[in-house]
This record gives sequence, C-alpha cells and structure tokens, in this order.
Amino acid sequence: MRIAFFDSGIGGLTVLTEAMKKLPKEDFLYFADTLHVPYGTKTLPEVKRYVQESVSVIMRNDIKALVVACNTATSAAIEELRRMYPIPIIGMEPAVKPAVKRSQAAGKRVLVFATSLTLSLSKYTDLVARVDDHKVVDSMPLPELVQYCEQLQFDREEIERYFSRKLSGIDLGQYSTIVLGCTHFPYYKTILQQILPPHIELIDGSHGTVERLCSLIGGSTLSTQGYTGHIEFRCSDENPAYLDKMARALDYLQTQYAR
Repeated sequence: MRIAFFDSGIGGLTVLTEAMKKLPKEDFLYFADTLHVPYGTKTLPEVKRYVQESVSVIMRNDIKALVVACNTATSAAIEELRRMYPIPIIGMEPAVKPAVKRSQAAGKRVLVFATSLTLSLSKYTDLVARVDDHKVVDSMPLPELVQYCEQLQFDREEIERYFSRKLSGIDLGQYSTIVLGCTHFPYYKTILQQILPPHIELIDGSHGTVERLCSLIGGSTLSTQGYTGHIEFRCSDENPAYLDKMARALDYLQTQYAR
C-alpha cells in the first residue's frame, strides 16, 4: 500500500520531499489536478468539487493514507474528505501558531504569504483568531507566485523583482517571521532567505504535516518490507509533459534541500 499526496500542481512536492526524508522506504503516489490548477484563484464550491473528483480517482488505488498537500484544498474540503473515506487523511495548515509564539519572544509581527482563497476562508481566519491574541499577524496574497512555480520559473532576478514589487512599502523591520502558507512557496525559500533581512525566519507547515502523517501510520518504525521508496506521478489531464515537469521539480527541490 502507498501513501498518496495530492495538490492542484507541483506545490505539494515540497511536502512530499519532507516525507521522503522521514519515510525513505515508503512508496508514494503523487497526484496533481492539472485540469484545474491553480486552486487559489477559484471559488470555494469549485475547489470542493475539484478536490472530491481528484480524490475519488486517487482512492481507486491501494492507498493507506492521503496527504492533502495544499493549504487551499485543505481549507475547502478536508472535513468532507474525512467523512467520505476511512483512511487517515492529513491536511495542511499555515504555520501561524508557531510563528506567533516565535514573534512574541522577538517582540515583532508575523507576515503570512498565501493564496487569496486560503486567506478568505474561515479555516484560516478562525486559526488566526484562535492563536493571535496580540493581533500581530498580517496577511499577503501572492497568487502570481503559484503561476511562477507552475512554469518552473526560478530565475533569481525575475523572482527578486516580483518580491520587490509585492513588498514595496512594507517595513520588514516589524517582522520576525514569514509564514509560507502555500505549498508552492517553499520553492522560493532560498531566494527569499537571500533577499530578506537576516533577522526574518521563514517557516511552513510541511514539517508538522509529515510529523502528523508519521504518527498516524506508525512513523518510520512501520514495517516497510517489500517497499522500495518508489514514487509514481499522476495528473488529472494525463499530460506526459506535466509528469516530466513533476520529476524535474522534485529534482530541483532535492537539490535545494541538500544545500
């Protein structure tokens, strides 16, 4: 049996990369809903429908756990999925709680980067209301960054110009932590670390999600006899070129994480 990872595109590979480090002998299925990427600019009913359609395809395979490796999809559909299927289903949540804790120690603010839809949904606003007692959390939608990522646009100069436009007028000295609240955004972690003030820490929800996955399936102590660490890529439009893109994106991430 395999562990499935699902996202609208290649963003969830950032979570899969974390899982591969923790569970190197597990077999994985990675499914991207390429017919509808990106989710962050769609309506809530649309995203719910797209997620349910994709997961119904994933569940036709021999799956023992599903990671919804997309903050927008998690916010839109995770509860319905858990009611529909008996296997462990793990979602993503912007790492606002640990960011707030760190900001309190530093006496500074938190900035959350995410998609427009994620920031508008009650799952996110309820999370912030629950943990942000001192009103230190600010949010910024970066929908264009998803498109850059899907195009495998990692040119440093181009991405620096984009962040300069988005962050112009913002006093970064106010912030101690930036939360990467979309699984596409960690592709740009290295560039961000190089252009942001050195006191700003970047965090995302991948580590916590994978820790939760490990706890639900028994972690690295689970018997993996007969498992090979194999990854199968699938996408909803069955485009061979996109399957190749996913493999190249995973290679890029592994190169970045190895630094």
